[in-house]
Amino acid sequence: MLHFINKVLSVLGLQLNQCFFMNDLLAGRMHPINRVLSVLGLQLSRMSDEIRKFQEQYERNYEQVIKNGRGFKAIKHFRYMGGGSHPTSISDLHAEFVSYHLYKAKPKKVLDIGSYRLYILGLLAHYDVTTIDFRERKSRLDNETIITSNARALDLSDHSFDAVVSLAALANFGLGRYGDEFDLDADIKAVNEMIRVLKPGGLLIFEANIANTEPTILWNRARVYDLTMIRNLCANLDCVEEKFFKHRPLRNCSFEELATDPKHFDSYLGCWRKK
Repeated sequence: MLHFINKVLSVLGLQLNQCFFMNDLLAGRMHPINRVLSVLGLQLSRMSDEIRKFQEQYERNYEQVIKNGRGFKAIKHFRYMGGGSHPTSISDLHAEFVSYHLYKAKPKKVLDIGSYRLYILGLLAHYDVTTIDFRERKSRLDNETIITSNARALDLSDHSFDAVVSLAALANFGLGRYGDEFDLDADIKAVNEMIRVLKPGGLLIFEANIANTEPTILWNRARVYDLTMIRNLCANLDCVEEKFFKHRPLRNCSFEELATDPKHFDSYLGCWRKK
């Protein structure tokens, strides 16, 4: 049905796509038509010359698919991922930053708190990793130790890890978004706990939302910090490296280039060493 509708819309230079994810903040900037269509998981957009040419080639190639001669049944299921450079996400840049510092430091014991699951699985190919989750979870991997605990009060001994990693987590602690207990100071408590369990000389590597404006809570999505607030969290540590990444367009940037609207925050990545 979608393919037939797009055949009709292509005359107008438009296309209807499946909308797999819609940021609630983007909804306010959506055209009213797309706001309605998003309820059905759809989005209307202009068709570029590149996509139009791809669709024309798609139709020609489909005739060959029908005649494949190898016993495959042919069913149209249109997908277009675009040409040009390989796509990169903000999570890729976060993970690259952490990987760079872990590779240099070569820690023996790593603690992760709240990072992307796929990144943790990558870490587990090289390290014994302890992961923290306030929801009960089991691992299929022998070198992963899962501790059901709150990041604000870790059930771990002092000075027990060579590195502590936390991606896409700090800004959410205590806001209840994931069913955790409401606590506006949960981020401060969590960082203090991360530092407590670090060995002297160990690395704290983390990500936080940042904007070049006053600190803001986007209730109940996330905190958005300013640089002073982030650095105060690490006041008793030595800074190894700090980086800033813009989300739109996706790139490394200077502090001055950071977003000034907290609703369109960017990313801070920091690597700090315990004295």
